Amino acid sequence: MTQDINKLLEKLEGLDFENLYHDDFFHTWDKSQDELEAIFTVADTLRAMREKNISPKIFDSGLAISLFRDNSTRTRFSYASAANMLGLEVQDLDEGKSQQAHGETVKETANMISFMADTVGIRDDMYIGKGYKYMKDFAEYVQEGYDHGVLEQRPHLVNLQCDIDHPTQAMADLLHVIHEFGGIENLKGKKVAMTWAYSPSYGKPLSVPQGISGLFTRFGMDVVLAHPEGYEIMPEVEEIAEENAKKYGGSFTKTNSMEEAFKDADIVYPKSWAPFAAMEERTDLYAKGDQKGIDELEQRLLEQNKEHMDWACTEEMMKLTKDGKALYMHCLPADITGLSCEDGEVDESVFDRYRDPLYKEASFKPYIIAAMIFLQKVKDPKATIEKLIEANKERLVDKEDENK
Repeated sequence: MTQDINKLLEKLEGLDFENLYHDDFFHTWDKSQDELEAIFTVADTLRAMREKNISPKIFDSGLAISLFRDNSTRTRFSYASAANMLGLEVQDLDEGKSQQAHGETVKETANMISFMADTVGIRDDMYIGKGYKYMKDFAEYVQEGYDHGVLEQRPHLVNLQCDIDHPTQAMADLLHVIHEFGGIENLKGKKVAMTWAYSPSYGKPLSVPQGISGLFTRFGMDVVLAHPEGYEIMPEVEEIAEENAKKYGGSFTKTNSMEEAFKDADIVYPKSWAPFAAMEERTDLYAKGDQKGIDELEQRLLEQNKEHMDWACTEEMMKLTKDGKALYMHCLPADITGLSCEDGEVDESVFDRYRDPLYKEASFKPYIIAAMIFLQKVKDPKATIEKLIEANKERLVDKEDENK
């Protein structure tokens, strides 16, 4: 159902988010509560405008640069959709086809691709201690170019996933939860089971469980991080989650029991990830160019995963949740037992029952990314949105009523 835009704008007017203007977005825990709520509110507003067939374009021209240093489907298309919705043309930087393959430095690349760029989205999640650093360096280099008069405008960066956080995913997930539970005010006290789950693959990033732990604890929720021994996440992110829980009235606990996490949970998020220590080891091996060591590590981790094949979201496990009807969530793609693999994170029957909510969960990401870019570029978003609504430019001319 389309939300009331006037009510969303009234809410926006009561929030303090001016620091988002001309700022980069790296981690959710770098932002204030009002700033996060402003992004949610603008995301809902942009969605309502699209549903009412009102063009939300704030750019007449310009580039949105995307740089994916890991494979991606949902985030890649979400970024492209967000940029296009606001009026930007997307240009993907393929490092293999760029001069970086011939020794061009990151500083050069950052400035050379930014002459007419307004936003840069980067995904770099493969190596511990590398992804976030690359993004920070990139942002500093374009700032330097702008300060020196090389760039006419300074493109601002959106973290599309790094080794530490996956903010666009975590915020899309939380906006989905806000809608499912009828408002942000209804989240306090809800139990969230962020659990490891078995996967027949190796090396999945830590940034999703870390992003959920670092964000959901901001809203008074009771987050339980569950995993087998040896599958720990970054200790500094655990500390952030613990501090959030104390500050905002929720809780953050850890357990080595999936059953304990699922018991009476309102929300379950079973997702595989690689152990933090193993990801550090892999990063060192890649730095040394030790392919034999990398192959041996992969085999060792796959065998380690097999010791925990009972960590799966089954029908029996779902019965442990609150009234047996917890909201099942996943960033996708999931390893689905009996469908995409022989044994995986979730039973096919569970996944299929939640297929529509999962697709709705994913649908929030383009609007979250668009809201981040919008608030980076627009000083007075309420006045700008009102101007767009007053202009009432149709996004699609002669649009039929799809509800008839």
